[in-house]
Parts: sequence; structure tokens; C-alpha cells
Amino acid sequence: MTTKAFQRIYTKITQITKATCTLRATGVGYDEMAVVAGRKAQVVKIQGEEVTLQVFAGTEGIPTDAEVVFLGKPPTVKVGDALSGRFFDAYGDPIDGGPAVEGDEREIGGPSVNPVRRQQPSKLIATGIAGIDLNNTIVTGQKIPFFADPDQPYNEVMATVALRAEADKIILGGMGLTHDDYLYYRNTFDNAGALDRIISFVNTTENPPVERLLIPDMALTTAEYFAYEHNQKVLVLLTDMTLYSDALSIVSNRMDQIPSKDSMPGSLYSDLAKIYEKAVQFPEGGSITIIAVTTLSGGDITHAIPDNTGYITEGQLFLRRDSDIGKVIVDPFRSLSRLKQLVIGKQTREDHPQVMNTAVRLYADAANAKTKLENGFDLSDYDERAIAFALDYSEKLLAIDVNIGTTKMLDTAWELFAKHFNKSEVAIKQEFIDKYWKD
Repeated sequence: MTTKAFQRIYTKITQITKATCTLRATGVGYDEMAVVAGRKAQVVKIQGEEVTLQVFAGTEGIPTDAEVVFLGKPPTVKVGDALSGRFFDAYGDPIDGGPAVEGDEREIGGPSVNPVRRQQPSKLIATGIAGIDLNNTIVTGQKIPFFADPDQPYNEVMATVALRAEADKIILGGMGLTHDDYLYYRNTFDNAGALDRIISFVNTTENPPVERLLIPDMALTTAEYFAYEHNQKVLVLLTDMTLYSDALSIVSNRMDQIPSKDSMPGSLYSDLAKIYEKAVQFPEGGSITIIAVTTLSGGDITHAIPDNTGYITEGQLFLRRDSDIGKVIVDPFRSLSRLKQLVIGKQTREDHPQVMNTAVRLYADAANAKTKLENGFDLSDYDERAIAFALDYSEKLLAIDVNIGTTKMLDTAWELFAKHFNKSEVAIKQEFIDKYWKD
């Protein structure tokens, strides 16, 4: 071993696998960063003086006498106002052609906030997407995933949420994005003039998959800075958590760990929970809200990734292509926000809960009418009106391209009620009928 400017340098590697290398070293910390033959690596295992490093770009071509330099610290990110409008890689280095940023250096991946310092989420965070704000309202400090098939436009939805959401800061954590997806986010944010409040950490398919594991911690450590120290309302968008989980699987397999369900590591639940539990509402007003995409393989909701995610998070948003209108909608049957009752009718208009429930009930009546039609039964006049309502409801409220405020959403729903039904059929409180019915 030699020492140079407080860096410990070793040149004797005892074991090399596809993704890791092992050597004898002292004074090394868990999660500490290192450079192995010029490639970034991280300590993942310590047994006595035997230290195992995960080499992010893989170990191919690394000799046993390669130089290993320990950097003396875990991964860090520099936080400050200079981050706004910038795109960074998994190590916090700029990838947008701009200069390096200056700021306070923070270790990433710290513990989640102590429960005694949390406040019950109680503030609406509007996204401008009616399928979310009307039926599955999100609250600051909530953690909720989008479940979507890989061919659905979830990146477009996340970009839309980033532009429309009522938040002080939006932090995007992109994992496994194609280069086209990365450019789509950049161009969308740039063209909308919204870069001043958006910060992006991106791992593309051209980068080593294992680097994806750093992205959520980079995004959430930055979010904690703005939420806790500046009392800002921060929305963190993570896409795609399935690709993040696949990277976990790659690492565990290469370290010869025994896989669990669906080839995932046995630690999958805690690995995901470590991320999602960073969602928090602080008493001082700052908050971190997490919306994440989990892509489904063949629509399989029982796969280990969505299955574990559902236990951890507070609901889910389902994207589904509606063949009747040819658009992607937020499915009202399979979507759920478990915290919406904290704000609907309180921070939104008084009729919100009843309008929401009535619209979904009438939509369900339309689904039953379609089943009757498919089975050869005659439709009643009510059935036909329910089906016509469902078309309008999907087109004007559930489709992801609908961009209106919550009050306009409620007004639109009242217009659809009056267009397709009479007052007794909607079964809403008379006081609301008298006040909001659109003749």
C-alpha cells in the first residue's frame, strides 16, 4: 500500500468476478468510493481486512496488479441553487455541457426521517391531470407509483406532471432511459421554460446498469436539502423502478447471492422501502412527495417488484389504453390514492368526494352495460346513456392529455351528469344538486 494526498492506494487484487474485485485493505468504510484501474467502484462487503468492491462498469480487462485508489468517502452530491435547470449523471457530474456546480457536499443514501419529526400529510399537490387530481388526489409527503406496461407513454406522463405539478422543486431520477427519452425530457423542460425549478439525475442505457442504483439516492438527498433546509414543496419523479430493481438483481447474482422470488434479491423489499420512505411532510412546511414508475412485465401485477411496491406505497396509479377513445387513461378501477380523503372536499371544493364517487359508479354501470352487450343481451335506455357517459368521461376527464384545474374538473363532471342522466339517477346530495347542477 502507498499513500498519496490522504488516498490509500493498493496494487494487489486477490479475486476478480464479472462485477467485483477483492483485496486486502485497512481503514476502509462500507459504501466508500474507490477507483479501480480508472473505473469507479464502491465498497459492498468487508470481512476483516478483506474488502470487496463493486466496479460499476464491470471488471473486464482489469489485471490483478491494477491500481486501486480508495477515496475516503461514500458517494456525495453537491446541493445548492446552482443545481436548478441542470442534468447530472449517477455521480452528480453534469451531462448537459454546462459547468461543474458548486455547493455543499452531502453524503447520499442517509436514513429516512425519524417518525417523531414527521407530520401527517395534509396538503394537496395538484398535477393538472384530471385522472389523478379528480379520482386519486395526491397529498404532499405521499409515495405512490404509476403501474404501466413498458409500451405505454409513462415518460410523457412524468414529464407532464413535472411541468404541471404545483411544487417548488421537481427532481427527476431517470434510470435506464434511452437516449431518445433523455432528449425528450431535456427538450420538453427547455421548451416549456420550466428548467428553473427542475433538477435531473439521469442514467441512460448507454451507461453501466449498476450505476442506476445511485440515482434515487442522488435525487432524494437533493430533495431533502430543499425540503428540510429551505421548507420547499419538492416532488421527486423516479422512472423506472423496475430497471432499478433489475440492477439490484444483477449485483446480487454477480455476488453469488441466492435469488428470491422472480430472480430478485431477498433484500428487494428493504431496498425499495429505503427509497420510498424518504417521502415526508415536515412540520415546518417542507415536504418530499415521490411519484415513481414501475413497469409491468406482461401486465403481471403479482411480480415481486410491483408486489413489494404495493405494500410499501400509499396507493397506485394505473395507466391503461382505452380502446374506445384511443387514448391512455388513468384507470379509475385499478387506481387508488390512500391519502386522498385528507384533502378532497377540504382543500378542494365541497362537492369533490360526491362527484368523484358518482362518476366512478356511473363508469362502472357503463362497464356492466358493455358486458351485457358482449353477451348478447338487450340494453336499456339507461345502459345506453351510461355507455355514452363513459366515452365522454374518458375523453374529457380520464385521458392523460386533459390539463385543467380541479374546479374545472368538477364543473366538467357536472356537465356530463346533466348531459346523460337526470338528477335522481346521479344520487348526489340535494344541496349540491341545487348549487352545481348544469341544466
